Amino acid sequence: MSMESSIQFGSMQIDFHLEYAERKSLGITVTPDMQVLVRAPLDAPLDKIKEKLRKKAPWIIKQQSFFLAFHPKTPTKKFVAGETHLYLGRQYRLKVEIAATASVKLKGKFLEVSTPDKGNVQSILEAWYLKQAKAKFYAIAAPLIERFKKYQVEPSSIVLRDMPTRWGSCTPKGKIILNPELIKAHKGCIEYVIVHELCHLVYHEHTQRFFDLQTKEMGDWEKWKGRLERVMA
Repeated sequence: MSMESSIQFGSMQIDFHLEYAERKSLGITVTPDMQVLVRAPLDAPLDKIKEKLRKKAPWIIKQQSFFLAFHPKTPTKKFVAGETHLYLGRQYRLKVEIAATASVKLKGKFLEVSTPDKGNVQSILEAWYLKQAKAKFYAIAAPLIERFKKYQVEPSSIVLRDMPTRWGSCTPKGKIILNPELIKAHKGCIEYVIVHELCHLVYHEHTQRFFDLQTKEMGDWEKWKGRLERVMA
């Protein structure tokens, strides 16, 4: 048996999906897409469930806010000359030039795209971003992976994948997945996402021990989390 419900916490409404199961205690999970899942004993009254949820509301909101930092929100681009584009946290103005062969170069404050067809600017630039992401992510991750070996963990692989709602994720088998869009963020933001996923190799859930480890390995992670939220919004 399952149902949708909600509680009011101050001016905020918290929606949740409730499932009843043969268990003795209430379980609350906040998913990466910020949904609240509640599993309750078969005989638990709804009002008691809501009462417990209100007590956990600050934690739920904190978890939702945390996951929000991993939601790419970059605005839609038109890929026309004069438009600004991010690369490693810096803004560059797009310059488009007609040329026999396609290429992308960083020159001063400009991101210069040469192309025989102006209609191909987006595909040329996206291919360049992906190439840069592959090179930079592995270079940034290498020393961090070495540091985490003291916890007897190491990712099975690092792969790039377009993820509309995540900056990064980690599979149960230890594969770290990074969103190529991260190449537009500052190096510190990229390090933060990688450290976050490496911490998941040690602690799978966002427990206090998880956050303690993240703080130990990256003392200023909250700074870069905030920057990722602001700059990539």
